[in-house]
Amino acid sequence: MHDADQPDPSGHAGFGLSILAGAFYFQYVVGLLPCQLCLWQRWPHAAAVGIGLAALATRWRLWPWLGALATLVTAGIGLFHVGVEQTWWEGLATCTVDAMAGVSGDDLLNMDVAVGGPVRCDVVPWAMWGISMAGWNVIASLGLTLVWLVAATRKD
Repeated sequence: MHDADQPDPSGHAGFGLSILAGAFYFQYVVGLLPCQLCLWQRWPHAAAVGIGLAALATRWRLWPWLGALATLVTAGIGLFHVGVEQTWWEGLATCTVDAMAGVSGDDLLNMDVAVGGPVRCDVVPWAMWGISMAGWNVIASLGLTLVWLVAATRKD
């Protein structure tokens, strides 16, 4: 199905891309390494960007529904992450990132090389107005889900 009246989803893809860019900024410029749940939250955003680009190319009416699903999934992962941060529930036993990846045995013995530990999912490394990055992801993702749903239900 190809629908020329489908709303322009370029903003949807752009917003998802800006969320990813923000995550990479905090990781590579600010130096905040992501935990495993942080990394999981990025994948649905990347999928939503791809869906937005596919929607631009094909104007298929199901793309906005898939975009809404992708952003709802990342909001769900983010909500779980917030619960772990706030100790509402236990995190995953494997909720760490391998901060030792790329570190050789010689590096471990070299006192001049800084070697970090795993990043914990239950620690809030940054917050704004008392809301962690995971919390902001939930808020932004739910807002983006609404935008996708408006596009999906729009009758032009």
